[in-house]
Amino acid sequence: MLTTSERIRETALRYAELGYPVFPCAPGAKTPLTEHGHLDAATDPNQIETWWTERPSANVAIATGGLVVIDVDAESTWLTDAPKRAMELAVAPLSLTANDGRQYVFRQPPGKVWRNTTGRIAPHVDTRADGGYIVVPPSVLTGGKAYRWAEGMALDDSPENLPEPPPWLAGELDRLATRGHTLAHVAAGPPAANQIPSGQRNATLARLAGTMRRVGMSQSEILAALERANVERCQPPLDGREVERIANSVARYPPDEVSVALVENHWAQDFEPSESGEGPPDPGPFPEHLLNVPGFLAEVMEFNLSTAFKPQPVLALAAAIALMGTLTGRKIADRFGTRTNVYCLGVCQSGGGKERARQINKEVLFQAGLDRLIGPEGIASHAGLVNAVEKQPAILLQLDEIGRLLKTLGDASRSPHLYHIATVLMKLFTSAGTVYIGDAYADTKRNKTIYQPHVCLYGTTVPQSLYEGLTAESLTDGFLSRMLTFESNDHDPDPQEVVITDLPGSILDVARFWGDFSPGGNLSDANPQPLIVEQTDPALQVMVALEQRARQERQSCGDNVTTMWTRTTEKARKLALIYACSANHESPIVDEPAAVWASELSEYLTRKMICVAVEWVSENPFEAKRKRVLREIRKAGESGLTRTQLYRKTKYLQKKERAEIIESLIDTGEVREKREQTGGAPRVTYIA
Repeated sequence: MLTTSERIRETALRYAELGYPVFPCAPGAKTPLTEHGHLDAATDPNQIETWWTERPSANVAIATGGLVVIDVDAESTWLTDAPKRAMELAVAPLSLTANDGRQYVFRQPPGKVWRNTTGRIAPHVDTRADGGYIVVPPSVLTGGKAYRWAEGMALDDSPENLPEPPPWLAGELDRLATRGHTLAHVAAGPPAANQIPSGQRNATLARLAGTMRRVGMSQSEILAALERANVERCQPPLDGREVERIANSVARYPPDEVSVALVENHWAQDFEPSESGEGPPDPGPFPEHLLNVPGFLAEVMEFNLSTAFKPQPVLALAAAIALMGTLTGRKIADRFGTRTNVYCLGVCQSGGGKERARQINKEVLFQAGLDRLIGPEGIASHAGLVNAVEKQPAILLQLDEIGRLLKTLGDASRSPHLYHIATVLMKLFTSAGTVYIGDAYADTKRNKTIYQPHVCLYGTTVPQSLYEGLTAESLTDGFLSRMLTFESNDHDPDPQEVVITDLPGSILDVARFWGDFSPGGNLSDANPQPLIVEQTDPALQVMVALEQRARQERQSCGDNVTTMWTRTTEKARKLALIYACSANHESPIVDEPAAVWASELSEYLTRKMICVAVEWVSENPFEAKRKRVLREIRKAGESGLTRTQLYRKTKYLQKKERAEIIESLIDTGEVREKREQTGGAPRVTYIA
């Protein structure tokens, strides 16, 4: 009986024998492992044996040059009202993907040069052709979902014997091959959750292009994705020629040189950008693929989303991470001494469904007999926080409206007894593998020493409270860099009718397992000796690459946000441990899928928080008012704000102060002034 890894290797050789160039992708993922991605695809059996000997758990992908694969997502309704056309697709080999989609594999007719498209045939329907690739059966994605061929529709013939697309589909593909119709079809798709405002479009699209180029995607693939992002997310969209210039410029760099090219802004040297005054690019909404986690995390999230009145997937993940971190507290470490104590913030507008995740965490711990791990839901002083941790060194703090607390923490004059809470939280964070030594008092009985404190935090807040509470000090002192801030992609999801059910026994079983787990024996409470979770070499390479990127970012970004990158790798190691313990609680190991997920998540959250910090954090009162005015103008979009509208929204400003701010914004290019003659005084509009 062959193992899954052996079946994948044997199948890769079979594809090559039929004439399909193959190459390996990361275990549990779709990311190419070869230096140039699909460009390295081969039919040479010796090369294939070498690849899978080095990476026996790798998935297999086929380069789609000369083919055209119709990729239909699970949520697509394409052809539901055209059954005859749907049947005409069924003549081709059909792969049922790990995400419950469908991939029909055709060959391109002679003389055709079709490219990859995204959502142009119909919403949620893509194509992969020249310059693309597909992951194929029996590959497996993280979570155990496998690709498989539909019964009787396997890819078991050579490329030249594959069917061509039916005439109606071939005509559509021909039409899409001409650039003139591209934008109209992309525009028919649904809008993305996060818009890219004027002032950030060029840099954001370049960053997206760089991400795609790093994994070996071609110019045509990058261009197709950028065109869709431009139409769906850029407000207003850039000129199509400018998008093409970005794709061409980034694609000319080899994948291993893209990071340097982006950091040094090489792409912008190829043309004059139309935008100025841009801050760091917004990485966009929370990536959906990072919600795909294995084991305990997945079960807790699934229960959350099935029983929540307003489901919040991103917040469900954040809370589950904090829960897993608490259960493994003082019991797990890696070879670097990393522990699983994490500070997670869930950000969502009021009424959006923030409370369900907190409720589930308490229910799990209480029903598993681990209610001792449930900490206070409010912190009255830093001394109270230390007392709580001294009593229970592994503890979960769940704080609602933590944004208000952070606001208070930023002003020592308002609440001095609360001001030092941030300092204590920072010390506890870094003391998880050693000793926390508290303040010295004249009364020595009040002096606190805690061995291996393990505090996990899950706080929820509305965006405004959190962002207004951020200060320059919270950036430079490292408090913010310790946080993992998860903002919902949908602040007001559609409610669902739910019936509250009992917690699944499998969730409670895992929670009790960790409650009983005592790697240090009977003295584990007093003298914890955590289990060292091993890390595979590929996983270590992923973390090394992340640290290199973080170092490059620290060298290139402004001084005020440099510290945001200092703990990116540390947080990734914590997340990788949590992922590993979730995937296999009995024998955890940090493998490549764990490292890739943790690395991508930590880097995304860092970039997102830097964008927020640059927009909200100010060094002085004038800068704070200046940024507030800029936010108001940006919110107005391309139409801008008239002088009268701006004055009404900034009544808190003195006339002279407002004039100075507007002049400053115009001088830096962040805002432009448009004047229109109306017969009397000119109409003045400010546009970001």
